[in-house]
Amino acid sequence: MDVALFVPCYVDQFYPRVGLATAEILERYGVKVHFPEAQTCCGQPMANSGFFDDARPLARKMLEVFAPFEHVVCPSGSCTSMVRNHFEAVLPGEPRVAALRAKTRELCEFLHDVLQVRPRGRFPHKVGLHDSCHGLRELRLGSGSERLVQGFSKVRALLEGIDGLRLAELARADECCGFGGTFAVTEEAVSCAMGRDRIADHERAGAEVIAGADMSCLMHLEGLMRRDGKKLRVLHVAELLEEATR
Repeated sequence: MDVALFVPCYVDQFYPRVGLATAEILERYGVKVHFPEAQTCCGQPMANSGFFDDARPLARKMLEVFAPFEHVVCPSGSCTSMVRNHFEAVLPGEPRVAALRAKTRELCEFLHDVLQVRPRGRFPHKVGLHDSCHGLRELRLGSGSERLVQGFSKVRALLEGIDGLRLAELARADECCGFGGTFAVTEEAVSCAMGRDRIADHERAGAEVIAGADMSCLMHLEGLMRRDGKKLRVLHVAELLEEATR
């Protein structure tokens, strides 16, 4: 199976190790990974702020770059959701959007739904799982506490077979961390208070590691912990799986 790796801007610029771990874990399950070097930002930051005219050429570029591939995989719920749920608004009437939407998946979603793998390995640590808002509420990687449905979590399902890994039971498992892109800039005090609430929940649950599927949320939490002198380790799920199955 051939897959094109769609790497978010903040992973490319700040956490390239997450992109490498994503490629490694996909290859470990028999996938041939391609990295289209012409890819750019998907336009999410502009679209989130209402600047659709600025997002439009980036969205068109993405349609062109990823057109040749059967599957597109991204280690980010927010960037995946931009393609799946918002490209139609940015490019109304563009016939190529439907095809890209249909083949673009977040990494955990791809591992769980398409490859249908349940990783085996060892990671002897207590892990607090951070469910990011885009992944949970726009991609439905989990049930969400506000929905009257049978509870599920695709990310949790990928971790449950890892020997030694204990999942911390959080008091408010799917609460927003406060990052929200530009929200963290325009509403700094509220954003930081929300982030510290999430960190405290993980600490109370005895987590040694905070893991999640969106490096933007983890970047926010890691920054707060660094400023507050806290020692919890932060890992993208791709990094955790790569380390556990190495």
